[in-house]
Amino acid sequence: MNDGYVAYEYEAKNVSTETLATLGEGHIAYVKQIRSEDVPDLFPEAPKIAPGIKLFALHAADGTPIMLTDSREAAIANAWSNELQAVSVH
Repeated sequence: MNDGYVAYEYEAKNVSTETLATLGEGHIAYVKQIRSEDVPDLFPEAPKIAPGIKLFALHAADGTPIMLTDSREAAIANAWSNELQAVSVH
C-alpha cells in the first residue's frame, strides 16, 4: 500500500477547475495540430489561409494561442526559445 499515492489521488479529486487551468502556467505549452479553417477563431489577426491546410498551433498551458506554423518542429522550437516545455496534444 502506498499512502503517498492515495493522498495524491485524493487531493487531485479536489482540485478546482480554475486551479487546474493554471497548472504549468509560464512553464508548459502545448502543440496541437489544427486545420486552416480553425485559424480565424484562434488567431483572428492572421491573414486568410486557404482551406484544407494542416497547421500547428502553440498554446500556453491555459489555452491561450501563442503562435501558428506549418511545422510541429517550428512550434516546439518556439516553445524552447521562450523557455517553455512543449507537449503535444491530439
